Amino acid sequence: MLNMDNLHAYYGKSHVLHGVAFDVQPGEIVALLGRNGSGRSTAAKAIMGLVDWEGAITWKGQSLAGKKAYEIAHLGLGYVPESRDVFPNLTVHQNLLLGQKGSGRGSRWSFDDMYEMFPRLKERRDIEAGVMSGGEQQMLTLCRTLMGDPDLIIIDEPTEGLAPKIVELVGQYLLKLKERGVSVLLIEQKLTIAMSISDRVLVMGHGSIVFSGTPAELRANERVRKEWLEV
Repeated sequence: MLNMDNLHAYYGKSHVLHGVAFDVQPGEIVALLGRNGSGRSTAAKAIMGLVDWEGAITWKGQSLAGKKAYEIAHLGLGYVPESRDVFPNLTVHQNLLLGQKGSGRGSRWSFDDMYEMFPRLKERRDIEAGVMSGGEQQMLTLCRTLMGDPDLIIIDEPTEGLAPKIVELVGQYLLKLKERGVSVLLIEQKLTIAMSISDRVLVMGHGSIVFSGTPAELRANERVRKEWLEV
């Protein structure tokens, strides 16, 4: 489905990713773990055409080289950045409406689905997004991306700053995506949620993949956890 091979990425002259290679298969949740500065977010931005890169990134066999972010999104990849990019002067419902592609094909997701998963959004559907809390904006960004009906969604630090109860909700939400056939690339620092819902985990360090395996294999590998994950 999504394949990256020998990926190198840059910010100007700064070489951030060094030969990264991994894949995400249909209906799979893959967690990309690592400390801040390890290159996780850069990998996501490379996939979405937001940073310069060399190597190979293919989506369903098609190269993403040279494509703009909006072109990549229309191929079926959704991206939820860490920055929670809501439209502050539009209501919750209007933000969700803007997430729709308008391609004419039936979507797996409806407004009712979003409001059922996150009742707080339903309560605030007519409120401007800019006055909502950070947690509410995170919910809205997730749901707006999903309204575009992606086959794979890349989510960067979705639980950052959220209360434990909302973190648990986000985990349930991601499992619902998997149930409906949506693949997930989860960039996360919280091991608890990543280890509980992921099929596979990848660990990044200094711009390279230093571990790839199941959650159980990572739990059993104390050396990797101490060297690359624990503070």
